[in-house]
Amino acid sequence: MIRSMTGYGEASLQSDGGHYFLEVRSLNNKYFKTLIRLPEEFQGLEAEIEQKLRERLSRGTITVNARCAEVSESAAHAVNVKALEKYIEQISALPQIRSGTLTLDLAALLPLPGVLQPPTNEEARLDRARKAFLTLLDRACASLIKMREIEGQSLIKELDSHRAYIEERVHLIRDLAPGVVAEYESRLRSRIQLLLQEAGVSVQQVDLIREIAAYAERTDIAEETQRLQAHLNQFAEYLRNKDERPIGRTLDFLAQEMLRETNTIASKSPDSTISRHAVEIKGAIDRIKEQAQNVE
Repeated sequence: MIRSMTGYGEASLQSDGGHYFLEVRSLNNKYFKTLIRLPEEFQGLEAEIEQKLRERLSRGTITVNARCAEVSESAAHAVNVKALEKYIEQISALPQIRSGTLTLDLAALLPLPGVLQPPTNEEARLDRARKAFLTLLDRACASLIKMREIEGQSLIKELDSHRAYIEERVHLIRDLAPGVVAEYESRLRSRIQLLLQEAGVSVQQVDLIREIAAYAERTDIAEETQRLQAHLNQFAEYLRNKDERPIGRTLDFLAQEMLRETNTIASKSPDSTISRHAVEIKGAIDRIKEQAQNVE
């Protein structure tokens, strides 16, 4: 099945006093690459999230943004009263405080080291976040894959239109190919007859046939057009295939093989019309290669 490599999905939920949000974006990339942004306290989930992404996606630059907002009282930090009292005792001893020049602001003391203690249930919070983020990841990936499949249908239509254009040119080249040798034979006979008349000599018919046969061998493009048609047939099969395996690299490889056969056709055939069709085919192949870069 053809899927685009660009897509977007997001999901959110509320669980155990926390609001969790996760979004997944994917862009073109020849390989699989991830960029996962998690809240600092949940960085330990990065490897697990990446593994889940690899199970669902094969290629592309995948960016994950995850956020969490605690709305329950369990998120509150505890005040270390003894540490706060120690800070107050030391600050109160300052002359400026004693004289009343400065006033003591307790709120300003809270960021001092040791005053605020994080919740002691960190393991439970991590477990809740793991369940929430993995659930959201499944939902977001499902939305992203759906978007990839929709864009993939558009890619199929465009790729198939280029394939049909190339196939039409291949048929034209096949129809023109036999006439190339016949035209050469006609020109060669006329030229030889003219030279013989001027020189007053004769040439053996077998020599003429040998020369024509050698030319036909040099300019024969039957094998190249046959292989090119076979590549086009295989390309069409991949476009219709419903297999879940990614085929973007295979399509790109097929396009390279088609280009190789087309270049050989252009170099072997002296006919200007065939050369023009070969140039048109190469232009369509280039468009296929461009679009194949966005196929998973």
